Amino acid sequence: MQDDTVVDKKFTSEEAEQLMHRVMWRQARLSVSVAAIFIALLILIPLLNLFAADFAATPVLGFTLTWLLLGVAFYPITWALSAFFVKRSDVLEDTISKEGIK
Repeated sequence: MQDDTVVDKKFTSEEAEQLMHRVMWRQARLSVSVAAIFIALLILIPLLNLFAADFAATPVLGFTLTWLLLGVAFYPITWALSAFFVKRSDVLEDTISKEGIK
């Protein structure tokens, strides 16, 4: 016997589950994308020091490029990635909710 319990007065439990699955899948893809960018930054900074030491030692605003990236720019980059993730996640949820209502 099929359970046609209405969830949120708009969806059956099966429809709500499918909707939730789509949201989770798209957010997982978004999470992996943002994490890949973050990990790439973590890997590229030491590689910059290893393979382009002269370039990494270039003074910029009173810091070497390495310290500018690690000590000054890294936190705003992290905040920007976080803000991007939250905004895109909200857009994904809104889009999927609108798809589900149709």
